Amino acid sequence: MWKNIVILLLASALAASLLLRRGAGSHAAPSVTADLSPSHPVPPAVLPSPPGPVVTPPEKGPPQDAPAIQPPAPLNAVAKVLQEARANPVLTGTAIGFCLIDSKGVVTMDENAGTALIPASSFKTLTTSTALEVLGPDFHFTTELKSTAPIQEGVIKGDLVIVGGGDPMLKLDDLKAWAADLKQRGLVRITGTIRVDASFFSGSLYGDFWNWGDIGNGYGSGVAGLNLNHNRYIVMFQAGPEVGSPAQLLGINLEVPGAIWKNEVTTGPADSGDGVMIHGGENTTAIYLRGTVPLGATKFQARGAVPDPARFAAHHFRAALLDAGIQVGSPGTAASPAKKSGSGPAKSSGSGIATSIAPASPSHSLIKHDSPPLLDIIKSIHKVSDNQETECVFRMLGLKAGKPPAEVIREHWKTRGLEFAGLRMEDGSGLSRADFIRPLDLARLQFVAGTGPQGIAYKASLLSENGLTWKIGAMSGIRTFTGYAKTKSGEEYCYALMVNHYTDGKTVSELCRRVLDAMMGL
Repeated sequence: MWKNIVILLLASALAASLLLRRGAGSHAAPSVTADLSPSHPVPPAVLPSPPGPVVTPPEKGPPQDAPAIQPPAPLNAVAKVLQEARANPVLTGTAIGFCLIDSKGVVTMDENAGTALIPASSFKTLTTSTALEVLGPDFHFTTELKSTAPIQEGVIKGDLVIVGGGDPMLKLDDLKAWAADLKQRGLVRITGTIRVDASFFSGSLYGDFWNWGDIGNGYGSGVAGLNLNHNRYIVMFQAGPEVGSPAQLLGINLEVPGAIWKNEVTTGPADSGDGVMIHGGENTTAIYLRGTVPLGATKFQARGAVPDPARFAAHHFRAALLDAGIQVGSPGTAASPAKKSGSGPAKSSGSGIATSIAPASPSHSLIKHDSPPLLDIIKSIHKVSDNQETECVFRMLGLKAGKPPAEVIREHWKTRGLEFAGLRMEDGSGLSRADFIRPLDLARLQFVAGTGPQGIAYKASLLSENGLTWKIGAMSGIRTFTGYAKTKSGEEYCYALMVNHYTDGKTVSELCRRVLDAMMGL
């Protein structure tokens, strides 16, 4: 659903438009004068003494065991903003955490920084910074196209099998390029089916704590061993003639094989924006389209999550082969909805697509396709906050180490001197509201990662403008920022600002702007 994307875009615009403001503080030092008066009177001299200076005893100061009262140090600009926020009745019940760390790693500001809060997408920096150090910036995901028989006289007497490697960046254009390559090699026919091996990542497509309202929408698309176009499709609507009237479903791009569409979308006010909610689920065929589109919209688009990524990829690769002039299966067969056949071996439905996704055992390698380097994927994650890309990287960390990815992340940073307290990591992207981290640890992560072996690459991968570098997190009732700030004084700070459980988004947007603005003026 576009609402979360809009929230992220607004938050990005907020961060990029900060004004520089300087806040300074000083401390008054008390003056304590010691009692220097002689303890015994000087007896009169018997003989005349030579002339000398006259000694005047100093005035007595306060007793040494009663130090002078110090006036309170004036608050700096950031502290003033946070103090005002605590007193604002609109923010009653809102949890605010802030931590600022200087270039030496010293915490210089702590506002509730020891309390774990929900991070939303700023949590992604935990996955991305770890992956850069553990997997390396030049790491690639690899997808392989294999066959069960060689190409002989233009024919493969067997199946084509796509063996997924967890690549989140595989696109339809890549499949079309594969088909063109096979055609150039002289392939004209495949007697068997198109199969996929998506067993690279095990378990559910979704995080265990992802919301029902997330997993049918494009931003909540599932994570599979084989992914195509981020496992997303576009659904298009035309608004009805008046508010409350049904919206017309115009079409789906890309086609989702076997899907049964249940359109319940209606027309909202002209300025209502994206109110579409898509309810789907893992391997489902029934997809419910609900919510509203704005009055007057003629080609309104929303993104949905593909329920069966493996079947989706097989379907579109078959279409690419046919478009390239390569026959798949028996002559004259056409694609038709396939039906699951349980956990047994893959069977053909006559459409040239395997009807169950079983581990494949092909012996002939035809094409190996590498993803962009990991650093480019991380730049994409930081720019558009893509959950699916992040989760593929997160799962790869666990797969390479042979243990849960959250455990890999904890252990890695412990070796770097950063031991988390109060951390709960149910996914790698922050889409789960069951993720918790302290502002203190989020800021410390930026410091340790930024000064580490991949620090230059990591910091450069974040969005940056006018000395402020950031990763934003935004969900309903949650707004967070973390990154680096080169302030007016010239010093670079690491920071984390986390706001949870608010009801007035406008007030929180203004609060975040003022905090970051004041921070840049230090």
